[in-house]
Amino acid sequence: MRPSPACKRLLLTLLLFVSSIAFAHPEDEFCTPGEDGLDPALCAALAELNMAESDVNQVELKPLLDESGEERGFWSTFGLYITIGVGHILPDGADHILFVLAIFLASTRLRALVIQVSAFTVAHTATLALAASGVISPSSAVVEPLIAFTIAFVAIENLFFKDMTRWRPAVVFLFGLVHGMGFAGFFGELGLPPGQFWSALIGFNVGVEIGQLVVISTAAVVGLGLRHLLKDPEGATRYRMYAVRPGSLLIGMTGLWWAVTRLL
Repeated sequence: MRPSPACKRLLLTLLLFVSSIAFAHPEDEFCTPGEDGLDPALCAALAELNMAESDVNQVELKPLLDESGEERGFWSTFGLYITIGVGHILPDGADHILFVLAIFLASTRLRALVIQVSAFTVAHTATLALAASGVISPSSAVVEPLIAFTIAFVAIENLFFKDMTRWRPAVVFLFGLVHGMGFAGFFGELGLPPGQFWSALIGFNVGVEIGQLVVISTAAVVGLGLRHLLKDPEGATRYRMYAVRPGSLLIGMTGLWWAVTRLL
């Protein structure tokens, strides 16, 4: 049975969404030396705009004082960093979003999804705490390509295995350690309120988990809709053919592209 036009439109929308994440900054791809690159003046303007956005974000991420001009307390810092953690995932955490989506696509049963998400959460929480407290000092030049590789690995594995493999929870845990190091690099740049390290760390991690749950919940709603349109409620055949495989392939190619560009 061929998918309905409505199903095709929904699948196309999902593919465009993932593509937009992969190429969120076109100036990075086209502002290169040579005849095929964009005009240098235009590239300079785009770069200046990106720097301005970055400066604004950094100002927003370093509010050491509350609205009254006093140093923030535990709960004020906790609430602030929940917001920052959510924002780091939605919309800024393209790496994390794609990894979580790859996990979701590999999970045909709720139990498999819970196991993988739990392993990922425990792992990235551990390394975030270790790196943020100075116990480990990972290099972003190493961590960033590794994160891209983890995305590609999980997505490509989805193409070869219909159900969660026995080694997948261990793999997701190891990859979660890498993602936690990436979170730590961002967390270390925030400008922490004096004496509020743990409230900021816990709040940030809670925010990250909230963002992660939003991604999974949205994917679940879309997945149920696709299964209904495909008349494949168990996700046995058509859902895998028209959703899991194309989605995993696109995520895997994006991860490989990021890995190569970050190594170069």
